[in-house]
Amino acid sequence: MDKSKILDIIKNKITEKIQNFENLIAETRASNNDTKSSMGDKYETGREMLQQEINNLQRQLNECLNQQTIIQKISGESSSKVQNGALVKTNKGLFYVSASVGEIVFDNVKIMTVSAESPLVKAMNGLNKGQAFSINNTNQIIEEIW
Repeated sequence: MDKSKILDIIKNKITEKIQNFENLIAETRASNNDTKSSMGDKYETGREMLQQEINNLQRQLNECLNQQTIIQKISGESSSKVQNGALVKTNKGLFYVSASVGEIVFDNVKIMTVSAESPLVKAMNGLNKGQAFSINNTNQIIEEIW
């Protein structure tokens, strides 16, 4: 498996999400400026709702920026144990320990990206090929680590 190409896919997904959130924030701020009227309380309520939406989008943007920072620290080198940057094949699936951006498809293979903070990774962190672990009453065996 070419981990550097998988890493590029993840970086692109995060970059797209960041651009999307930045655009949404800009559009919401612009609409916030457009809603000025002499309606009094209705005007203030509308502005507050827009401000809450901006805050929500900003929080999501910050999470994406944190993911981007995590991804930039990951190298494409092989791993012998489960750690950040490891591509792990278990009898239940293929997992890339990085930033959680959901499922990606690489060479017609589904790979689930998972955060190092996820319960799954915490259960298998530091393990080597051939070792078993259990999560949610489901036993898994690490078949391969790249």
